[in-house]
Amino acid sequence: MPKANHGKLKIIPLGGLQEIGKNMTLLECGNDILVIDCGVGFPDEDMLGIDLVIPDISYLEKHADRVRAIVLTHGHEDHIGALPFVLQSLQVPVYGTRLTMGILQNKLQEARLPHEPELHTVEAGDKITAGVFKVEFIHVNHSIADACALAIQTPLGMVYHTGDFKLDVSPIDGKMMDLTRIGEIGNAGVLLMMGESTNAERPGFTPSERTVGFSLDKIFSANKDKRIIIATFSSNVHRVQQIVDASAKYGRKVAVLGRSMVNVVGAAAELGYMDVPPGVLIDINDIRRYRPDQLTLVTTGSQGEPMSALYRMAFGEHDKVKLSSQDLVVLSASAIPGNEKLVGRIINALVKNGIRVFNDPNADVHVSGHACKEELKLIHALLKPRYFMPVHGEYRHLYAHKEIAEFMGMPSDHIFVSEIGKVLEITRKEAKFNGTVPAGKVFVDGSGVGDVGSVVLRDRRLLAQDGLIVVVATLNMDDRIVMSGPDIVSRGFVYVKESEELIERAKKIAMAAIERTMERENADWMQIKSSIRDDLSKFFYSKTKRKPMILPVIMNI
Repeated sequence: MPKANHGKLKIIPLGGLQEIGKNMTLLECGNDILVIDCGVGFPDEDMLGIDLVIPDISYLEKHADRVRAIVLTHGHEDHIGALPFVLQSLQVPVYGTRLTMGILQNKLQEARLPHEPELHTVEAGDKITAGVFKVEFIHVNHSIADACALAIQTPLGMVYHTGDFKLDVSPIDGKMMDLTRIGEIGNAGVLLMMGESTNAERPGFTPSERTVGFSLDKIFSANKDKRIIIATFSSNVHRVQQIVDASAKYGRKVAVLGRSMVNVVGAAAELGYMDVPPGVLIDINDIRRYRPDQLTLVTTGSQGEPMSALYRMAFGEHDKVKLSSQDLVVLSASAIPGNEKLVGRIINALVKNGIRVFNDPNADVHVSGHACKEELKLIHALLKPRYFMPVHGEYRHLYAHKEIAEFMGMPSDHIFVSEIGKVLEITRKEAKFNGTVPAGKVFVDGSGVGDVGSVVLRDRRLLAQDGLIVVVATLNMDDRIVMSGPDIVSRGFVYVKESEELIERAKKIAMAAIERTMERENADWMQIKSSIRDDLSKFFYSKTKRKPMILPVIMNI
């Protein structure tokens, strides 16, 4: 092992910068690497067929013997969702709070890892050692219980990672963010702050989660004759707690739908993060025993995800719940950027069937779990860091957080708006960008991880946009004779029976391309296929202004 150099601290983001989700950051000092979070991202519209996006961890795999630990800030998918994939190749200890680890254990049981994962449960206030790093977990408020910031002592100084947070002075669990400890850390001196930037563009403070409780109470009070269906994030345990409380108050039973909702609520109740009065929670199979006005259904699907429980209900495909005009649907979540169309589609389907819908714009049924401008200013004022790196957000969010830091008096050259793979190097004298490491997106498609790349996605887009043409011919290459064909099969391009003239002309062009190429002295299969593709591409584009994928299938006799 090379001699440790503790004179340099490297900050290497592998995800979560200039994108939403996929949060993952490395701290490297000497021979030790510490990993902060390990999340998934969700596919864009042009990522056809992709289920999840995870960080490229090739740098970690190359230096696996130096990775000392993975520390988790909280249990949201964009912070822990990639662990079932990453732990397939990395055997390192993982640290997180009780609810975070409870959710993670459920995920890892399904993953069937090649080794037993080394999981360690910590509480806010605990400190752990991982190589040269000493990590303290600090309680913060967020839209999931047990969220933490991380105070990481390194040989060069303190690094403070805010995690995802908001300042809630009246949290549901009564545990306010530990501002006292954060102030103490600031007074002791902070080398670098990494601050979440999701709401850096929004002025003011993020409202308390309790405001949602007041809104829910009004909805329950005004709709005593309806069955109430509430869609929210499965991980928002405090939101589900308030739904349970309102249901119990108005004499309703609560049934939970959606696999992730069942898993998270089960883990939260088992670990004591939810207080469910006896007899309130019922199995979905028992809902027929009660009148609709005696029921509250809590479901997944607030983001319009196809095949989620709410989606199937909205389109009449759910096997246990059929919606009618006697139902009220509450979308207790805001649409994640990029999901607006999916959410709109569900709302339209519900309204079309005479079902009333409450969502965030027309009722206070959701508050963010992320800090707005004034809360971010407060953290900057308490920590007074020497250097600052905004994290968790698209470029506009990171830049907005940079402006906040400048407003708080930080010099511009001490602020580093980075991107994934870019290395921030800090010495005792200065901080600067210095080089890159491999980073990017690895696509998960079904059970395949990384076997779908940009070329495959390009082909899928081409197939989706302009379809496929298959050209089949049988040749005798020894005698240079076309034995049969060429025949043309169209899929997603044109309907053959209505385009006979186009297809006949295409056959003649393909035949001419084959014969012309076979006349060459050293003609081979690849040249014949290339000629067919080139000639037909030009022909179809000239006639239809489309570019179908052309797949020649040549057989030799």
